[in-house]
Formats: sequence, structure tokens, C-alpha cells
Amino acid sequence: MSIETIYGNLQGLKPSQLKQLQKLYHQRISGDRISTVDLAERIANLSTELKQPLSVYLNRRGQVIRVGVGTPRQTQIPPLELPRYGELRLSGIRCLSTSLKPTPPSEASLTAMVRQRLDALVILTLTGQGIIRKGGGARGFVDKAYLCHLLPLKDTDNYWDVSHPQSLEDIVEQDFLDLVNNLEAEFSREFIAQEVSPQQERVLLVGLHTGDREEQKFQDNLQELALLVDSAGGKVLATIEQKRSHPHPQTLVGAGKVEEIALQVQTLGANLVVFDRDLSPAQVRNLELQLGVRVVDRTEVILDIFAQRAQSRAGKLQVELAQLEYMLPRLTGRGQAMSRLGGGIGTRGPGETKLETERRAIQKRITRLQQEVNQLQSHRSRLRQQRQAHEITSIAIVGYTNAGKSTLINTLTNADVYTADQLFATLDPTTRRLTITDPNTSDTTTLLMTDTVGFIHELPPPLVDSFRATLEEVTEADALLHVVDLSHPAWESHIESVKAILAQMPLAPSVELIALNKIDKAKSEHLTIAKEKYPQAVFISAQQRHGLTTLRDRLLQLVASN
Repeated sequence: MSIETIYGNLQGLKPSQLKQLQKLYHQRISGDRISTVDLAERIANLSTELKQPLSVYLNRRGQVIRVGVGTPRQTQIPPLELPRYGELRLSGIRCLSTSLKPTPPSEASLTAMVRQRLDALVILTLTGQGIIRKGGGARGFVDKAYLCHLLPLKDTDNYWDVSHPQSLEDIVEQDFLDLVNNLEAEFSREFIAQEVSPQQERVLLVGLHTGDREEQKFQDNLQELALLVDSAGGKVLATIEQKRSHPHPQTLVGAGKVEEIALQVQTLGANLVVFDRDLSPAQVRNLELQLGVRVVDRTEVILDIFAQRAQSRAGKLQVELAQLEYMLPRLTGRGQAMSRLGGGIGTRGPGETKLETERRAIQKRITRLQQEVNQLQSHRSRLRQQRQAHEITSIAIVGYTNAGKSTLINTLTNADVYTADQLFATLDPTTRRLTITDPNTSDTTTLLMTDTVGFIHELPPPLVDSFRATLEEVTEADALLHVVDLSHPAWESHIESVKAILAQMPLAPSVELIALNKIDKAKSEHLTIAKEKYPQAVFISAQQRHGLTTLRDRLLQLVASN
């Protein structure tokens, strides 16, 4: 593309007018001035002749880098083409734009300034007439000028500051570099994300509330997504919500909300946007083009957590399989760079594109991983047969993620399973022996307790399929110990989610004991409701070792009844 490309609406322009616009690229002014009277009047003259607004963009060296026919909104630089100077700095670009009406800058133009993080925006209102001087100069085409610039978000929601209308001479006499340096110093002091570690992603959460979701469930899902982001190593800077009757097919949320997200991305310094719904490949592509930062959905966050947490070879194997199965349908639409087709020596052949090559390679890898998962299933099946030959009762500990399953198995069996107050802290199943002595008969009973991967609301299908070797520990168990975090506000929906996932598994054990955990942190009203709704449950605190004697007795009863 030529450096003298004219952007915007070029319909109806004469070749001579295009040539005059292209000549603007040859203009250069001093870097410490916003503009010169000559350049501003020349732009105003062309805008008056075309009867259309013009927008001219300059860098800090005073060079014209973009000329567009239209408003700043219509001619703005795409986010992915903007310079990357870091979140504490502006983009290093200013814009001179004309307005055919003697009105203050429109919100659309000011929003475009924020989205591009411009050093400044100067709006020139036109008189509709003027004088053409010999040698190409012009006078009298500019009536008034408005100087606009960004503001750091303190205790106000204002993104920008707009000066009162001034004369053009007053605008051009201001020290532009002094203005920019002061602004960037203020941004550094007020930057909301400056306390975030460089190793952390700065995340903006986006939630879409449609009619098929209850308000409380929607809020619970958003809070859970924030915890997922935290577990993945990110820092949530803000949350944006929208109510719609149905998702937008191109961007999930509406155009106005995309604009709001883009503004927040720029002002807060976010470098990642996470949506609470699964996004199609086209939606991800459209959103990234408009926002200028990476966009991921809830499933991708969970996959990232799994990739970080997997320790054993089996766990890493299953995580890779899940990631590839998620990635495969999302390869399309990655642009012309994915294609090898062309003309000339070395490019002719069967016509296979790079996209097809990559898809075929991933498909082969998936097939190989599935075979290894099948071998893993066979290995675990043999281990289970050996345990069954010794007639040892096996109990699978299931539950929502971060319910305290690993803490419980550590407390009961003196195991050393990794625990943390995080979602999906452990992925690999752990089996330990638990010996219980009957206080009445002094007989001992040995149980095999298996800690399984935590469940979550709407567990991504790729994970369910890839972790089938792990989840088979659940289906092959003699009984289930369902651990519930009673201190969580949404503990009842957690029980429903776990039961829904178990219902999808073939041959899941019907014998189940519910252990309501973390009673030391639970609210009294939750305890009252739980005792009424689940009278057969056992109330414990694995961390404080409360109720464990009762739990062991109930496990013995469970074995006897089974």
C-alpha cells in the first residue's frame, strides 16, 4: 500500500482533488507544535471545496502519516495498526479534523480519540469561505478551533477534556510536547493497572445476560469467571455487563457495548478481554479487530488453567488433547498468511493450503493422543481389576472445583496432595487407602479413596471428552462421596451442576454420601437450609478436622449398605 493512500469516503472525488489530498503527506511541521496556521488553513480549504470533513493524522516528528475523508470516527486507525508504546503512554499521534458545522466536537469523534489513544484531537470549524493565496497558501477558512485530549480516570467517568472554542492562532502557539508530557505523567500517577505484576494479564471481563438466565445465576457465573481468571494468573480490572434478548451473531454483544469495551481497554490498560460465553471463531476475529487486544472465552480460560496445573504425563496428555480439539475448528479465518497457493516455481502442486496442512497435522496429533488416552484407560482399567480382585471397596470423591476434596483426602489418609484456595488446583486423580476401625466390633475396613478432577458449571465438552480416562475413576467406583463447599453463596447450584454432569456419565454409581464442607465458614442460614434439604448429609470441616469421626462412621454404613 502506498504511503500516500487516502482513506475514508472517496466516492465522487476528482483526480485533481485526490492529488491535492495526497500532497498533504508532503507536509511537515515542528514537533513541538500541534499544527501551523498554514497547514490548518490548507486542510480547511480542501474540506470546504469537497464539502466533506477531513481528518489528518501526524506523528510526534510532525510528519503526516494518514489522510482521510471523513470524521475521526470514519477515518480512525485500526487498533492493530496503532503504535505500541505501553499503557502509560499515548499513541504518539495527533489528529487535525474539520467540522462543517460550528458545533462542539461530537461524542463519536471524541470516542474515536480515546480508542486510538491520540495525543490530541483538534477540531477546526469552517467559515465556508476564505482566500486562496498565490503559491498554494490559504486564509480565512477556519472559524474556531477546539483542543481535545484524554483524561485519566480518577473519580469521574469523563474520558476526555474539550477546551472552549479558541482562535486558530491560540491553538498553534501552545507547546504541544509540554501538553503531552504532562498528560503522560498524569496517566502514570493515576494508571489503574500500575499495581498489577508484569507477569499477570490485565483482564476486562464481559458478561452477556440473556432472558434464558436468572439474574442471580448470571452474577454467580461472572464471579466464578473472575475466580477462573485469578486461577489462570490474571488480574480483573473491571467487569462490563449487557442485557440482550439474544447474542449478537458477529460480536456477541451489541455495537455500542463493543465501543464501551474498547474505551475501557484503552483507559484501564487491559491487554486481555474475557467473555463469559463461548465465542465462535468469527466473533473472536471481529472483536480482536475492533478492540486491538486478545479476546478469549470461558472455555479457553479453563483450558489454560488445566495446562498450568497438569503435572503427570497422563494429565498433560489429556490437556493437550482438549486444547487441540478446541483449536481445530478455530483455525479457519486466520487470513491470507495461512495460504501457500500462488504462481511460479515451487508453488504449483495439488493446491493444498497452509491452513489445510496445519489442520491435517493437528488431526493426526489428535488421533495419536486419543490412542494414548485409550492406552491410559486400559492401564487404569487393569489397576481397577486388581483392586476389585482383592475386594476392596473404592469411593470416588467428587464435587465442584475448590470444594475441598484434596484437603479432605489429605486429612483422612495423611496424603500429600497439593491443595490451594483456587479453582482446579489439582487435576491428576490420586488414590489412597483409608483404614477405618468399627468402634463397636473393633473390626477394620479398608477403603480406596480417589480424589478426582473438580467439576464446574457448563464443563467444556472438549474437557469431558479428553478427561474420560480420569472421569472413569468415577464411573468405576463403588460409591461416591460428594463434597460441597457450604460457605459458597451458590452452593445449591454447585450441587445441581455436579449431579447434572454425573447424570451424563454412563454407569455412574447410584450410592452417594453428601459431605457439606467448610461449616466453620458457612453462614447460619445456609446451615439451616442444608439440614432441612439434606438431612442424610454429614457436616464437616476438612481443614479444621470437624465432623471426621461422623464421616468415617457414615462411610462404614455406606460400605455395609453397598
